[in-house]
Amino acid sequence: MAQRADRTQALMTAGLNLIQQALSIYDSDLRLAACNRRFQEMFDLPGDLVAPGARFEDTIRFLVRRGEYGAVADEEEAVRARVEVARRFQPHYMERTRANGRTISVEGTPLPEGGWVSVYTDITPTKQHEALLRARSEELSDQLIAHAEELAAANRELAATNAALEEASRELAAIEARTRLTAEMMPAHIAHVDEERRYTYSNRRLSSVMPGRPREIVGRPIAETLGRAAYARIAPHLDAAFAGRESVFEFTDEISARRIRVAFTPDRRESGIEGVYILSMDVTEEAQARAALQQTRRREMAAQLTSGLAHDFSNLLTIVLGSQARLAEMTLPAEARPHIDATLAAARRGGTLLERLSQLTGARDWRPEPCATEDFLADLDVLARAALPGGVTLTIRNALPGERLMLDPGLLQDALLNLILNARDACGPEGRIGVTLSALQGTWAEFAVTDTGPGFSDAALHRGFEPFYTTKGAEGSGLGLAMVYDMAKLAGGRVVLGNTFSGARVALRLPLRTAPAEAAGRLVLLVEDSAEVRATIRDMLTELGHAVAEAASAAEARTLLETLPEIGAVLTDLTLEGEETGLDLAESLGPGGPPVWIMTALPADDPRHRAARARWPVLAKPFSAAHLAQTLDAGRAA
Repeated sequence: MAQRADRTQALMTAGLNLIQQALSIYDSDLRLAACNRRFQEMFDLPGDLVAPGARFEDTIRFLVRRGEYGAVADEEEAVRARVEVARRFQPHYMERTRANGRTISVEGTPLPEGGWVSVYTDITPTKQHEALLRARSEELSDQLIAHAEELAAANRELAATNAALEEASRELAAIEARTRLTAEMMPAHIAHVDEERRYTYSNRRLSSVMPGRPREIVGRPIAETLGRAAYARIAPHLDAAFAGRESVFEFTDEISARRIRVAFTPDRRESGIEGVYILSMDVTEEAQARAALQQTRRREMAAQLTSGLAHDFSNLLTIVLGSQARLAEMTLPAEARPHIDATLAAARRGGTLLERLSQLTGARDWRPEPCATEDFLADLDVLARAALPGGVTLTIRNALPGERLMLDPGLLQDALLNLILNARDACGPEGRIGVTLSALQGTWAEFAVTDTGPGFSDAALHRGFEPFYTTKGAEGSGLGLAMVYDMAKLAGGRVVLGNTFSGARVALRLPLRTAPAEAAGRLVLLVEDSAEVRATIRDMLTELGHAVAEAASAAEARTLLETLPEIGAVLTDLTLEGEETGLDLAESLGPGGPPVWIMTALPADDPRHRAARARWPVLAKPFSAAHLAQTLDAGRAA
């Protein structure tokens, strides 16, 4: 590499020496960066003043002392004045006669990085020709001669100005290219629409932020490009932007099922608002994590509000059951027996409702782990068929065979069984129930449960997720769909109720997260701020057959990730040295980085613990070597 650089330098020097004019380049520190042989010959400079790094001040002092600029009263003041002019260098063209009688032109142009390049041309023959023309053209008027001289000088200045303009044009083109490259690299759609609401600029990222849209959109109307539904969502905000009001908002794109965050900024000019700048980002994963965190907080509040009431109500039911049991043992009229049985049945039903209510508001977490879709659906099939009457058929279809998804199999199985039992009740003694797993727009894993019953009423479609709302009369608790809804929100997902031509359809949509391959036998990056804990976990990992690289902070971890591309997994504590956390490190790796495990000693209800658990598998400290081995073998990563 060094030989190639020396060869390049030699070729550049040889090229400069072929130029008939003298040339010098000084950097922003007023030190010589390069010059040609003609520069040394023209000013008869010693070798140390034409060597790279020679100071401009020393060269000027040498020329002043030799009389290059004529007689000066104060040499140091003359040097200082010329150095000050050089520090605030401006493009210029000038002609001067040297002490040796030769006339030279000096053309200077600043460089974008600081410093300047100067070209010196010996124009003595040109000046002599002008003098000869004056002497031999007595019949020409003095005015004509003066005009000719002015024209020649103007032409030389024009040539210098053109060179400066060309350099400025090249610099502007480079700046524009860098700006466009930066815009193209951003993971967001950046665009501008004019007053006619047509795109005048786009960084060609719209199709990646909102799939299904064209890549080349400049010149196209925004309404046509986005589609009717999406444009209807943004149109009020766009109208506000044209009225001069900035806005930031989110909406769900129906085509891609993604959550989009949009910022509108008016393009203000002297004549008024001539357009709107647009910034759009895909925040689907952020919205899913936010929804999961919000649902967890709601459940905590609900648990606090209901726990005291449930405790007192449970005590009352205990008294009622005890009293009715004693009444049942007494000798009472025959007509009292039905009343006693009804009271006992109502009290037992109240106990069941309390149990279901505790399940709805109690401490539950969505704990995703690698789950083979085929095995999960096979287990669901076995459990569901045992609860179905002989006249009801169950069909399970898997559109994602062979996939391993990050799911909580326990909570998901409870939710699907709940939906299947609801479908059974809707079908009656005979009917068909279908369960289908498929991917929706690359964003959701959709579990759809359909039946051949009467379908949802308008009221049920509107109120189906309300606790205690039921269409089954006394036989229903009204908590089934509410529990399914709660589970979906814990996972950052959603539930969609609807009807088909043959019955009802419930779509349970969960964030589509593919489980990574197992990390056994890889180089594991261990990020832990405590040296003692780090040593203990390192020993566990090495005993499991892993190689280990260690870091105490997010910054150290990133350095290791850059220098060791073979790192196959990251195990990081939630709290680290410095301002950044393990969450910051995990988020910075992006989808193309190695799989990540988060470990923490924070309690499960800590907001940081919940935020980590919404996106990555979490190892609660302390954990044993067996627990760590089981987790790594299962491939628990995000």
